[in-house]
Amino acid sequence: MARLLLVRVLVLSAGYAFALLEQPHCTMKTKSFLELSDVKAIAAAAEAEAVKNGWAVTIAIVDDGGHLLWLQRLDGAAQVSAHIAPAKANTAALGRRESKIYEDIVNGGRVAFLSAPELKGLLEGGVPVIKDGQCIGAVGVSGVKSTEDAQIARAGIAAIGL
Repeated sequence: MARLLLVRVLVLSAGYAFALLEQPHCTMKTKSFLELSDVKAIAAAAEAEAVKNGWAVTIAIVDDGGHLLWLQRLDGAAQVSAHIAPAKANTAALGRRESKIYEDIVNGGRVAFLSAPELKGLLEGGVPVIKDGQCIGAVGVSGVKSTEDAQIARAGIAAIGL
């Protein structure tokens, strides 16, 4: 008898769970993410832009959480750029906006932003990858003028149609 009661409770619970899943308010949201093929395409296009202009840079690509997916230091790029590029990408991914925005804030006098540990790359050159209004990653470039770093990052992102 106890087993029969347990089975009935489980069946009723399962039925209730399925009924909840059918309700429109219970739909699961989906989100895009960078696949390896996307990362390779971004890196190749960014490298091509840098080489075309004769710029020795480091290119970093991160996911939406700022985790490094790709790091590429071109011949002749300064060693320190291998630290700066990922920081710019991380800042763009976590802030969901270009790192230049934070540079402008600091240059505008709000130096308190310098103490934010997650915002280490406060120079232009970190660009978020936005798809359907959601940040799915970011590209950070370091090695030349900040505006040129951003140009390289944007060229990479354009390779995947975003």
